[in-house]
Amino acid sequence: MASSLFERIGGDAAVDAAVVRFYEIVLADDRIRHFFDGVDMAGQTLHQKLFLKYAFGGMPSYPGRAMRKAHQHLVRDLGLNDAHFDAVLEDLGRALRDLGVGEGMIGEVAAVAETTRVDVLDRAA
Repeated sequence: MASSLFERIGGDAAVDAAVVRFYEIVLADDRIRHFFDGVDMAGQTLHQKLFLKYAFGGMPSYPGRAMRKAHQHLVRDLGLNDAHFDAVLEDLGRALRDLGVGEGMIGEVAAVAETTRVDVLDRAA
């Protein structure tokens, strides 16, 4: 049986390192950093780690809020759109590259992230 993306990427330690690096990049990215003004980044980092662990097959369910519910106010109040979503994907790819993750696996991560676009941008399914 093939191992999960979570296992292949390196498990908890790799996800933790990727999320830390990801938010370093995001908070320096003029395209999207404003979405995190006033956000408890320790809490945000924890939620992101849990979500990625779940999304990559490392746990059976995600204990946080649904993607649509968690991002609706960003769409409504701050204009979150496809360009912002694309910037997040770019920053995630950069974080993974910085940590030595190969392009094939980065593509798998991007494909997983892409499955959330409709919900994150609060669009009809």
